[in-house]
Amino acid sequence: MDMFAALQAFVAVVDEGGFAPAARRAGQATSSFTRHVDALEAALGTRLLTRTTRQVSLTEAGEAYYPRARAILDTLAEANRTVREGPGAARGLLRVSLPVSFARLHVTPILPAFMAAHPDITLDVVVTDTPLDLATQRIDVAVRLGALDSSSLVARRLAPQRRLVCASPAYLAAHGTPQVPQDLADHACLTFAFADGERRWRLTRDGQHEWVRVAGPLRTNHADTIRETALAGAGLALLPTWLVGEDVAQGRLRPVLAEWHGDIARPGAPPPGDPGIHALYLPDRRGMAKVRLLVDFLAESFGTPPYWERCLPG
Repeated sequence: MDMFAALQAFVAVVDEGGFAPAARRAGQATSSFTRHVDALEAALGTRLLTRTTRQVSLTEAGEAYYPRARAILDTLAEANRTVREGPGAARGLLRVSLPVSFARLHVTPILPAFMAAHPDITLDVVVTDTPLDLATQRIDVAVRLGALDSSSLVARRLAPQRRLVCASPAYLAAHGTPQVPQDLADHACLTFAFADGERRWRLTRDGQHEWVRVAGPLRTNHADTIRETALAGAGLALLPTWLVGEDVAQGRLRPVLAEWHGDIARPGAPPPGDPGIHALYLPDRRGMAKVRLLVDFLAESFGTPPYWERCLPG
């Protein structure tokens, strides 16, 4: 049995969700993939995959075996890439994951400058608000917003993420301006919808926390929808500065309770970890020149403080 070919076939079948799609992607016969996985299971003396006419799923043994097989193939691929590219080489494919709105506003406009400066690097950009598994999705660099979960990934902080309460001049003229956090309870607030229970706005100033139950005419899971509705004068919004900094600079939105920083949390929940904007990558990507170049480029382009906050109070 060719163990390397068997591992490749097994991982591909899991990644693609079946023997036929894995074979199509590789340009090979489905029977070849079936033969390799059968041989692997025979050598191990156990089933790794449960096959039905509709789908292929991992058995308990397969669940334990897959991440190790994936890691072996990734380590070998990285070793091959390092040798091919040479020490410090900045060339080849760089696969990047970006959040949708942040990509549109702050990354896509500057990518042409990066590509012009590094013509030997080919970018493969995945734009999604769903956090991807970097190993299984073969992502070299992912930009994530907000506090990070504990993980084995390497994190480089690119910029802070700060939320502020804001509203259009028309709304404030019609309804008044809140002076203290509890005033928000008497206003129309445009809220972010979570599937896992109620949230309140938590405002923080000098270590002091105030929780406010807010309500209003709109709940949505889309920050751009909240921004557009706030611009139309329908209520107050709690949004990140990277999304509304330009609106504040142009006077389309005005900060409210500007000395307070906001976030969304359950009452009594601890303050979030570093609510920053981070670049994440797997430990085996740490030495890749093209990863370092992109991460440095993003950090330098955003600046300290980031350019979208330079017009804001505080």
